[in-house]
Amino acid sequence: MKKAVVLLSGGLDSTVTLAVALKRGYMVLALTFDYGQRHRREVESANKVARHYGVEHKVLKIDLTQIGGSALTDPNIKVPTGKSSDRIRKSKEIPATYVPARNTILLSYALAWAEVSDADAIFIGANHIDYSGYPDCRPGYFRAYEKMANLATKRAAEGRPVRILQPIISLDKKEIVRLGARLKAPLHLTSSCYKGGKKACGRCDSCVLRLAGFREAGMEDPVEYESR
Repeated sequence: MKKAVVLLSGGLDSTVTLAVALKRGYMVLALTFDYGQRHRREVESANKVARHYGVEHKVLKIDLTQIGGSALTDPNIKVPTGKSSDRIRKSKEIPATYVPARNTILLSYALAWAEVSDADAIFIGANHIDYSGYPDCRPGYFRAYEKMANLATKRAAEGRPVRILQPIISLDKKEIVRLGARLKAPLHLTSSCYKGGKKACGRCDSCVLRLAGFREAGMEDPVEYESR
């Protein structure tokens, strides 16, 4: 059976991506990072999602707070709140929640596990339609990373390159929600809020886009919110 490492944050996008990998017939190895993020609650959600599917799951602890530079890793930088979904979608600015080089760092760990486990692919739940503010969530970035990865690994040197797959990269949030529902993904177990409270805040960019996606899909978001 073909095998894939799936980056599983515990959020909506990564959970739907894991469901896609399983649907495509991959044996999934789920990889989660506790990197000092403000919303560490998502690690608990990732554990629940992995248990739901019965897949092998690793949680790696790295400390990006020593680098900082993001509202998610530096408590002195506020998480932006109060924007409309239209304003977020149309913004061309790189937001304060961008974590410097995060996908490059996380994909490097995933690539190492892919080599050791003889995995054929790495799946990542990146998306650039509803929110293209993160430079490491764009198609050109992933094409370049895949090329670099396959210049740098023993597996590729032996003629077995690793694919970097982003199955939801061109879907908007509404389409991601509908795909998750169609695949019966456990959306009720997911956590997307940047603030990481017991209930989702309903006001940060991530919550606003998620709520808009469910609303536009004609569905009720199953997680609890402080405010909708």
